[in-house]
Amino acid sequence: MADLGRMNRLVVSKLVDFGVYLNSDNYGEILLPRKYVPENCEIGDTLTVFIHKDSEDRIIATTLQPKGLVGDFACLEVTDVNQYGAFMDWGLEKDLFVPFKEQKTRMLKGQKYTVFIFVDNVTDRILASSKTGKFLESPRGRIKEHEEVSVLVEDEIEIGYSAIIENYYSGMIYKNEVFQDIKIGDRLKAYVKKIRPDGLIDLALQKQGHTRAEPLAEQIIQKLRTQGGFMPLNSKSSPEQIQKLFGCSKKTFKIAISGLYKQRFIEITDDGIKMASQKGSK
Repeated sequence: MADLGRMNRLVVSKLVDFGVYLNSDNYGEILLPRKYVPENCEIGDTLTVFIHKDSEDRIIATTLQPKGLVGDFACLEVTDVNQYGAFMDWGLEKDLFVPFKEQKTRMLKGQKYTVFIFVDNVTDRILASSKTGKFLESPRGRIKEHEEVSVLVEDEIEIGYSAIIENYYSGMIYKNEVFQDIKIGDRLKAYVKKIRPDGLIDLALQKQGHTRAEPLAEQIIQKLRTQGGFMPLNSKSSPEQIQKLFGCSKKTFKIAISGLYKQRFIEITDDGIKMASQKGSK
């Protein structure tokens, strides 16, 4: 059984001058062109190949792995646009086609877009769509707040970045909570901050609350030690100053120094924070 648009493990059934044929129950013998055939390949060998269609709409195999498989979301660059739609580079000789009807906004050559890769039920061809919303699911209790997740940054809007979570759900990273450079197409680790009634998920790139503050507290202590036990930064400092030095929000910084103060590691003054005398700098 061979799956179109996916990586398959198939057995070599025939050797020919222009390649080898691989056996499949549903498509019969599938050609793997000679340039992709491994050295010393023999009948009976099992090869891992990607199954797709060539420019003449024939089922064919390649040992190349595309930038996305059927069922995946991927950020790809448009290589060409014609009267039928756009073509995207997905790592194979034949580009991935996006019909106009599957474009959320008209695609432009040289630009990158996040798309979903699927097999069209009518033509049995592998296509892509930038109308990603129709391929996403509702969390329905499958994901929990504070859970660590993998996300793909889908698009940038005025308030933040839309993201696709675990290849299934829709999320949002708000710009006022971003303390690092991110761009469309980045794959990041994030944390579920809130699950809204409409199914949209608010995300954070840092752990929330005290769980986030714990590693930050260590950074603050190390910074104090390298600066002679004093730092001109405290809870009254601007968010910009805090972000520049520690790459975190003012709220997270305040949680961290509050914890250090309660543990008597630091003293908080009007001018900044310093190592507490009873703890010292070891």
